[in-house]
Amino acid sequence: MASLVLLLAGPASAQAPNSWQNLFDGKTLAGWKRLAGTADYKAENGAIVGTTVLNSGNTFLVTEKEYGDFVLELDVMIDSPTSNSGIQTRSHFDTEGHAGKVYGRQVEIDPSERSWSGGIYDEARRQWLYPLDLHPEAKSAFKIGQYNHIKVECLGNEMKTWVNNLPVAYVVDPVDPRGFIGLQVHGITKPEDAGKKVYFKNIRINTTGLKTSAFPADVYVVNFVSNYLNAYEKQHGWRLLFDGKTSAGWRSAKGPAFPARGWEVGDGTMTVQPSEGKEAANGGDIVTNEEFKAFDLSFEFKLTPGANSGVKYFVTLDEKTEGSAIGLEYQVLDDALHPDAKLGRDGDRTLASLYDLIRADKNPRFVHPIGEWNVGRVVVHPDNRVEHFLNGSKVLEYTRGSKEFEALVAISKYNVWPNFGMAPQGHILLQDHGNRVSFRSIKIKTLK
Repeated sequence: MASLVLLLAGPASAQAPNSWQNLFDGKTLAGWKRLAGTADYKAENGAIVGTTVLNSGNTFLVTEKEYGDFVLELDVMIDSPTSNSGIQTRSHFDTEGHAGKVYGRQVEIDPSERSWSGGIYDEARRQWLYPLDLHPEAKSAFKIGQYNHIKVECLGNEMKTWVNNLPVAYVVDPVDPRGFIGLQVHGITKPEDAGKKVYFKNIRINTTGLKTSAFPADVYVVNFVSNYLNAYEKQHGWRLLFDGKTSAGWRSAKGPAFPARGWEVGDGTMTVQPSEGKEAANGGDIVTNEEFKAFDLSFEFKLTPGANSGVKYFVTLDEKTEGSAIGLEYQVLDDALHPDAKLGRDGDRTLASLYDLIRADKNPRFVHPIGEWNVGRVVVHPDNRVEHFLNGSKVLEYTRGSKEFEALVAISKYNVWPNFGMAPQGHILLQDHGNRVSFRSIKIKTLK
């Protein structure tokens, strides 16, 4: 929370006062048009008031103009915790593959118990890009029943959000360099939700003389540019473990050199070559040359149908095994087709689980289809608390060395290894389980 307090006074606008343009004149909807659903929008008492309509899909009031780089500010009020809204940025309507739909990055307005206001959602396309599991300190920023000040900064590939002057979300995304601004009234299907209102006022934009605004040091960046760190990430301790071109920094788990076969490195990925699903029987596992203690590790992976792999941490290579090296494992698996998903206990061998120990509590909306890239993340805190994330959603948490952890190890396949998972430091490992799986954008930050 300390990082948020630093910016309570608000991110200072680097723009000159007279460079702002009002997008709403306070009296009419001039310069706006309604798209998609049938919800109602009116200009009333200096605000745009959107009202839900039964059995309407999502409805949007959008600007007639499109915008590229901009800073947008507005005030938003929503009067019910069961309502939902959002602010579209650089968005589009009714193009090929999106018939009759508005789509693009949306700043979420979420007054529910989940409290993800200020998070970034990709409407009608990729779904959640920045859920507030990635920045839980910001969940308390939005207040129901009063106006909340929203700031959105889109400069180049970077998008940042603030709610009531508190920094919330940070995404680096090469998609959509320009598009319209939109105000959402969410679709409803229950009669009791009809007639709910959302209010927007003081809507203004700046498109000239733009400079990036400061963000605190401990905010995780969702970066969709492959094998790339932006200046903010570099400044705050992130570094790439894979350069996107070579095997530098990696070696075989069974020797000092990178495997001569079984792994393909190039075109921005490190890819395990298939070998009939046999564990560590082709190129074998690969590990980082370095060892790590407390860290924040992020990686992208892409599965082929029926594939199995894993990302292991605190790998010491001290254990003698015929197959894969031993370590705590973030499971990488096609849950639908690979039989391992049905083994173990209570699903503890499924995707994003702590393999054979703790099942990942996944919402299906955060699992991207086989053949598409998913983002995995493992955070090991200095106090031994560990978190697993999948596409920004936290799926499990545990503490190394706790009584609960030791009890799980005792009934797992790892009970034959003394002090399993308790090494003070270890390698990061990418597993060869004999199926084609690709990795990229592997980055790490040391935590203190």
